[in-house]
Amino acid sequence: MSEAQFEAYSQYKQYPLEEMQQRAVDFYDQVQRRRTVRHFSDKQVSREIIEQCLLAAGTAPNGANLQPWHFVVVSDIETKQKIRIAAEEEERAFYNERATPEWLEALAPLGTDAEKPFLETAPYLIAIFAQSYGITASGKKVKNYYVQESVGIATGILITALHHAGLASLTHTPSPMGFLNQILGRPNNERPFLLLVVGFPTQDAVVPQITKKTLEDIATFI
Repeated sequence: MSEAQFEAYSQYKQYPLEEMQQRAVDFYDQVQRRRTVRHFSDKQVSREIIEQCLLAAGTAPNGANLQPWHFVVVSDIETKQKIRIAAEEEERAFYNERATPEWLEALAPLGTDAEKPFLETAPYLIAIFAQSYGITASGKKVKNYYVQESVGIATGILITALHHAGLASLTHTPSPMGFLNQILGRPNNERPFLLLVVGFPTQDAVVPQITKKTLEDIATFI
């Protein structure tokens, strides 16, 4: 077993109290503008922006620093079309067969259905995979820990980074998503976690009229 090695935490930056409070307010003001978008423009996005946002996602805290995630960035038109066809097949089965009446009722205010044209229109799809185990260069399996939690945190940072950069996104989770492994050629140790649609909203994009819970609803201070 290798010994732990440490270094000074020299990158931490302390702010005056007033600035800390203002930074917290400013950050909330920015992220509360984020909305899930379903009307995407085909306007192209610089790959460098996507790369920087992925690097931000890669800074996420994770179990044993094993970083059990992989991001497949899809811009190829034919591949996006294949993903759309497979996703819509699963979505039709969901809406017509699998979903309970309660589930469909919960989705009704969002106006969703089985048609997913944005999977082809948006310039980028980012398929996020969770790795149940890693594989060393010699082919040895290495168990990963807290995989769901780690990948979930990384995904949240990615969504926030994309919003911070000025892009819109949509979290898409057709179920099951095994078709992503086949279409994107991913190995058996990776399970699709989420499909993130990324780009610019259309000028006439609309979003559902929804509200968020209050602080009192989501937090308890003891």
